[in-house]
Amino acid sequence: MCGVVGIVSSQPVSQEIYDALLVLQHRGQDSAGIVTVTSSEDRCYMRKDNGLVSEVFRQKDIDTLRGNIGLGHNRYPTAGSASSLESQPMYVNSPHGIFMAHNGNLTNTKELRRFYFRDVMRHINTASDSETLLNVFANELALSASKTVDPSHIFEAVRGVNAVCRGAYAAVALIVGGGIVGFRDPRGIRPLVVGCRRNATNDYMIASESAALHVLGYDIVRDVRAGEAIYIDENGHMHSEICASETQLTPCIFEHVYLARPDSVIDDISVYKARLRMGDKLADQVLNCFSQKGHDIDVVIPIPETSRTAAIPVAHRLDVKLREGFVKNRYIGRTFIMPGQSMRRKSVRQKLNAIRLEFENKNVLLIEDSVVRGTTLHEIVQQARDAGANKVYVGVAAPPVRYPNVFGIDMPTSEEFIANDRTEEQIARIINADMLVYQTLDDLIDSAREGNPTVDGFECSIFDGHYNCIDVNEDYLLELSDHRNDTSKTQRDLESSQESSLFELQGS
Repeated sequence: MCGVVGIVSSQPVSQEIYDALLVLQHRGQDSAGIVTVTSSEDRCYMRKDNGLVSEVFRQKDIDTLRGNIGLGHNRYPTAGSASSLESQPMYVNSPHGIFMAHNGNLTNTKELRRFYFRDVMRHINTASDSETLLNVFANELALSASKTVDPSHIFEAVRGVNAVCRGAYAAVALIVGGGIVGFRDPRGIRPLVVGCRRNATNDYMIASESAALHVLGYDIVRDVRAGEAIYIDENGHMHSEICASETQLTPCIFEHVYLARPDSVIDDISVYKARLRMGDKLADQVLNCFSQKGHDIDVVIPIPETSRTAAIPVAHRLDVKLREGFVKNRYIGRTFIMPGQSMRRKSVRQKLNAIRLEFENKNVLLIEDSVVRGTTLHEIVQQARDAGANKVYVGVAAPPVRYPNVFGIDMPTSEEFIANDRTEEQIARIINADMLVYQTLDDLIDSAREGNPTVDGFECSIFDGHYNCIDVNEDYLLELSDHRNDTSKTQRDLESSQESSLFELQGS
C-alpha cells in the first residue's frame, strides 16, 4: 500500500518530495524517508525514520537534503517488521549506488532470497521483500551495464526483474550518476503515474497517485503501463519501454474502494467517479431489500472518510437527506491496520464521535466503504444506537472481504474476517445492525471498469479468492496466516523495538 515518489528537476527537490509525501500520507503511516543526490558531485543525502512525514522531517532536515534528484517513501509494512531498520528508501552500493522505494509485495521472496544469497552472493540485511527486489534489480543492472548506464541497460535490468519476481511491485529507483527509474509489474497491480512540468528544462515526477502530481503543479503524462519501465535521466530526458514478454493490466480494485484518494485518477479511472457509481449501484441493493421498493430510511450518514462519495448517490436515489453524523478526529490512523482488537476498539471511540441530533428518533442508513474485521463497524453502530437511533441499517459499497491479500495490503487472516463463513444476516446480528447490505462483486467491477473499458480486468482476490499467481497455494496462505495474526504482530513489534535499540546502542 506504500506511497512512492521520485523527482528529477532543475531545482532542489527535497521540499517537493516532502510535500508529495504529505499528499500520499494515507498510503503509509509507519515510516517515511527521503534521499537526494547532487548531480554535480554525485553525493547522496538521506533521512528516514519511523513516524508520520511531519514527525520524521523538520525544516533543518529538508535544508540538509540537497540535490535535484530524489526519492521519497511512506511505509505501510506488509512484510518484514515495523523496525526503523526497514524504512525506505533502501540502498545498495553496487553497481553505481542504487536507492529504491517500493509499493507492493513479492510472493516468491523466500525463493529469491535463497538464490541471491547462496548463488549470487548478495547479502540481504532485513526481512523486507523491498530489499530483495532492490538486490534483484541491482544484480540485473550489474549484468547489463558496465561503467556507464544508458536506457538500454535499464530496460534490460527491469526485463530481468520481471522474469524472476512474482507478485505486485510499483517501484522507483534512483541510480547515482544516472537518474530515476519507475517500473510496474506485468499485471500493473499497484498504481504508478508519471508527470511533467514544463520549465526551461522539463521536470519529471513519478508517484503512486496522480493527486501528488497535481498538488505540485505537474501535468499528468500517463500511468506507467503494466510491465513497463520509465527512465528519466539526470538531464530530464524520458525514455520508456515495455519490459515483459506478457502483460495484462489487472489493477487492484481495492484502490478504488478504499486505498486511493478520491481526487486521484488511476489507469485513466477517476477514483471519485468510480465511488459515485458504487453508491448508485449500492442504492439498488438497498431498495431491493424493501418490499415494492419502498423504505423507512430517514437519513443517510457516511462513515468518514472514504465512504462519503458513495453515500451521495445513495441518498439521492432514496430521496432522503444526506447528513454528517460523525465528527472525525483526523489525527488517529487507519484502524483496520492497528494491532490488537482492544487497541482498534479504543481507537474507534477516539476517532469518531456521533452528533446526537442526526440520530435521535430516526431510522439511519450508515454507508461504509468496506468491512474487514468488523470491529470498527460494531462500535459505530453502537454509537448510533447510543445517540438515539430507532433503527440502524448498514450499506457497504464493496462485497464481503473473505480472503487475505497477498499483493501489498496487510489484511488479517481469513479467520479474523467478520464475513468468514457467515451470511449477511449473521454479520448484521454480530454488528447489532437491523439490516446489512453489501455491494455485489459484478457491480463493483462495473463501477470501476466504466471509467476505462480497456482495462483487462481487476485484481479482486480479497473478494473472490482468485489470486492468479502460482506461488499462492494452501501452504502459502497458511504461512501468511501465522505471520499476520495479532499475536505474531505484537511479538514482531516487540522484537523490532529491541533490534532498533540495540542498533542505536552499537552505533553510538
